[in-house]
Amino acid sequence: MNTVAGRVLAATLALTAAAGLGGASAQQTPIRIGVIYSYSGAPPIQGQLLDAGLNLYAKQHGDTVAGRRIELIRRDDTGLAPDVAKRVATELIVQDHVDVLLGMLLTPNTIAVESVSAAAKVPLLIVNSASSHILERDPYAVRFGYSMPQLTGPLAQWATNDRIKTAYILYQDYGPGVEAATSFTRSFTALGGTILATTPFPVDTKDFSAYIERIKDAKPQAVYAFINGGGTGPLFVHAADAAGFKKAGITILAANDLIAVNELNLASDFSVDLIQVMDYTPSLANATNRAFVPAFGALTDAHLVPDFSAVAAYDALAAVYKAVAAQNGNLDPDKALAFWRGLQFDSPRGPVAIDPKTRDIIENIYVRRIVSHGGRAGMTELQTFPMVRDPTEQ
Repeated sequence: MNTVAGRVLAATLALTAAAGLGGASAQQTPIRIGVIYSYSGAPPIQGQLLDAGLNLYAKQHGDTVAGRRIELIRRDDTGLAPDVAKRVATELIVQDHVDVLLGMLLTPNTIAVESVSAAAKVPLLIVNSASSHILERDPYAVRFGYSMPQLTGPLAQWATNDRIKTAYILYQDYGPGVEAATSFTRSFTALGGTILATTPFPVDTKDFSAYIERIKDAKPQAVYAFINGGGTGPLFVHAADAAGFKKAGITILAANDLIAVNELNLASDFSVDLIQVMDYTPSLANATNRAFVPAFGALTDAHLVPDFSAVAAYDALAAVYKAVAAQNGNLDPDKALAFWRGLQFDSPRGPVAIDPKTRDIIENIYVRRIVSHGGRAGMTELQTFPMVRDPTEQ
């Protein structure tokens, strides 16, 4: 914030947040959590999954911690709109006097909100926004989702262990896609693999036929495809299947977004070899997840399957509850940050820890095979990489 108006805004945010905290303590007002997410401008299921994760934790643990009621105030950032995200974050702090911000789907929005969080000294708990190094912009930000290098490193290792030596990279041409391509290249080549070509494409692409032909002409053993959760991933998979990727011996490597867990049974048959990597899979056999999945499904009208963002929201809200309990019903932001640094707990995704130095998450990463037959799809777990850190932030 270099302008006079920016400096005034920062001062106003800081003073308002401090006054709000003091008043809450004296009058026992609720601990308010401002939830910012893309409820519009993204597939509706995104917001439904996040809300279900938050609602399930609140249902299981009540709405009061150490005598203080917990209140969620939701705001829509409308999709890729950093200015809107910054405005609603400011309103939540100045007008609603929230103690914590939680959510964030898209990295550009998160970066905009971080400037508000840092100025007001209001913690920001990030459940999505997978770009690396975004925490460096805001000393009050903590990641409860994942970062892209946490996924691409294990995926590259699995691929080379499976004797995949050559790969083609196809990615959406925007920040997270660039990072995904770069981090997979770094990991795959460090393990002895060769990248035959790297091709960006516009984010709103629906027709992949030209890109499919380029990939086939290059004759790789695998293609690493970064396509976000906007719903176009299945289009790519079916186009690759129709073009004969299976017969050509080309494996598709991707993160969960390519075909999300709630899209699996909506997909028609495909025979292509599809390998996905993620920090959560609903088929995990740990006791926490076995109880979590049916409870989550029962809470949603559509009986949705929980995904990574739902689990991250569930865990982030758990972290707020734990911090309030540790402060006997208060939530001082600096004490909360000190509490979250080094925090360890069991999650539906397995053991989780927050790095005390970077405030980034340390967690298991899972590689799985996706298969589809007879109009139904499922997954087979292939390998677990335990307690993975973002390799770029160590």
